[in-house]
Amino acid sequence: MPPSDTRTGNRERAILEDCQEAIGYRFKKPELLRAALTHTSSANTRAASNERLEFLGDSVLGLVTCEQLFQRFPEYQEGDLTKVKSVVVSRKTCARFSQELGLGDFLFLGKGVQTYGEMPSNMLADVFESLVAAIFLDGGWDAAKAFILEFIEPEIERVARDAISANAKSQLQTVTQRQYGDTPRYFLLDEQGPDHDKCFKVAAQVSHERFPAAWGRTKKEAELKAAMNALAHLNGESLPFPSD
Repeated sequence: MPPSDTRTGNRERAILEDCQEAIGYRFKKPELLRAALTHTSSANTRAASNERLEFLGDSVLGLVTCEQLFQRFPEYQEGDLTKVKSVVVSRKTCARFSQELGLGDFLFLGKGVQTYGEMPSNMLADVFESLVAAIFLDGGWDAAKAFILEFIEPEIERVARDAISANAKSQLQTVTQRQYGDTPRYFLLDEQGPDHDKCFKVAAQVSHERFPAAWGRTKKEAELKAAMNALAHLNGESLPFPSD
């Protein structure tokens, strides 16, 4: 074997070894990992690139996510589940997962697309989905699911929490119309800080009853937190946000 081929082979083995260390999974068939890291620009044929794996990985990722959402949010209807899923497994989110693993450092790229600086997000998203497929083919459903859950579980919690917060005002309106026959209004009680870094204190009020206030970095955020405080007060729960 010519020295150049030997050096290339050693370099590839080192990249695959480092990648397995980074992702916390060891392949029984390293050629699957090699395929997942192969961009079309460095493949002899399109079939030898990670495009086919990307197709499969997208489906595996989606199925694991759908299963988790279906089990964890029994009160959600199809539309709500679809909205959460679209955020959890969006291309932007997959690119971020890829960045967290440093997958861009392990990609096999053709000379014409060598990147200097930040790698395009679409390439990062592609390689994450391809990696999911490679793990699925190498280790089966359980291995792929365990790998995926490390990333999507915190994401599901974040998205669900944001959805609940964003819906707090409409929830409060429903509750107050039922209990008071009136809709809540929001009052700005105080604002502090310089113009470029203000905080706002807002309270929700229904009829003559004013609920515990909350602070936010924007008026909209303060209103959402005030609504959540009002809901907690009405339910006899501890306030999620300090009022002072």
